[in-house]
Amino acid sequence: MKDLGERLSHGFREECAVFGIWNHPEASRLTYLGLYALQHRGQEASGIVSLFEDLHIVHKGHGLVADVFREETLNSLKGRSAIGHNRYSTTGENEKFNIQPLKASLFNGPIAVAHNGNIVNSLGLRKDLQRKGAIFQGTNDTELILHLVSRNPSDDLMTCLKEELPKLDGAYSMVMLSKNSMIAARDPNGFRPLVLGEILVKGGKAKVVSSETCAFDLIGAKYIREIEPGEIYYCDDEGEQSFFLDNRSDKKNQCIFEHVYFSRPDSIVFGQSVYETRKRLGASLAKECPVEADVVIPVPDSGVPAALGYSQESGIPFELGIIRNHYVGRTFIEPKQSIRSFGVKIKLNPQEAVLKGKRVVVIDDSLVRGTTSKKIINLVRAFGAKEVHMRIAAPPTVSPCYYGVDTPDKEELIAANHSVDEICKYIEADSLGYVSLEGLHRAAEDKEKSEYCAACFTDLYPTEIPKN
Repeated sequence: MKDLGERLSHGFREECAVFGIWNHPEASRLTYLGLYALQHRGQEASGIVSLFEDLHIVHKGHGLVADVFREETLNSLKGRSAIGHNRYSTTGENEKFNIQPLKASLFNGPIAVAHNGNIVNSLGLRKDLQRKGAIFQGTNDTELILHLVSRNPSDDLMTCLKEELPKLDGAYSMVMLSKNSMIAARDPNGFRPLVLGEILVKGGKAKVVSSETCAFDLIGAKYIREIEPGEIYYCDDEGEQSFFLDNRSDKKNQCIFEHVYFSRPDSIVFGQSVYETRKRLGASLAKECPVEADVVIPVPDSGVPAALGYSQESGIPFELGIIRNHYVGRTFIEPKQSIRSFGVKIKLNPQEAVLKGKRVVVIDDSLVRGTTSKKIINLVRAFGAKEVHMRIAAPPTVSPCYYGVDTPDKEELIAANHSVDEICKYIEADSLGYVSLEGLHRAAEDKEKSEYCAACFTDLYPTEIPKN
């Protein structure tokens, strides 16, 4: 376990979802539904803050959205505006105060914030604030934002944000709720997604902000546009307006791993269909890493679109050779008696009728440590596959992410320390192939290779990563 200083200096690598809605009679219920649609972005904890008569009402807790919120809870979250957050953290810092949204009472009224991403210079900012007397209750990056805003001398919240947000290095897509407005902000690099939508209501329109468009589909909101990198979007009862940070850059560094794995396939992320991008990744993989085989199967569920693309490009039939159990919870009790590969078997079950005697191409979205891939290949062989060829719809993962995606440290990344042939031997595949970095950019329709951050595949970070 890393010490607190090291973890703070690199952020918490939190994979999170944010959602907000302004001016809707069922704000808290729609926020609940939005968080439900965004559950894939965080399963550790969930929270909602609503605005009612200039006061913030909060409910949050550990667990999935459906476990944290009940009917009586949603009834208590009164008001026409609300923001919400799903959290997943890779550290043990799971105290309740770390559950977002965070709220505070400032000089000019209450404020609540929900944040997705990691502030890479958080340790330095935190130490500086502590020297000046700041008292921190939790161990998350988001609390820094509240402290910075509270210490700004301006009474105008937008002025505070325009002056304080440029002090943050790294990734933030956030939504804030004051006593009379909802605000969305995105870092100048645009690492994490953030989109704007609206719903027609009696007498006007409700504004909606979300990490992904799949939440809009569930609640019937119309997708309007992305919140731009470096933009601060503001809406209140008088209307809406946008401002841009002074440190806004012309160059984007959107996280390409959102398209590889993290986002839901039915979302539009960074202006591109995630599903279509993943199919194009599979097609590129078929061109770059062909193999003679009888069947193409995905590792469900994230490998399905890429496997379809591989099948269509190669002409090799697509089959669901592995069936996923969707009802495995975190509290599942494993048997005391050892069962070989139990952890994989409970989630993934191969089909002998599809695999027996076949040369099989297995498609997965990424290969990180290699241990899961090895277990899957052994299972596929155990169910009769004659050959197993592993194909990965991403380049080799050689570096950790410090901007909000959970990846292990470099020493745990198998591709950072071993060749493709060595990895192939370790996972016990007949062959192994990755899509190239060029193929990845083509699939994301990034013609100039300048729109996306691909540091996890290149070890080239767009911001400075503090050493301590």
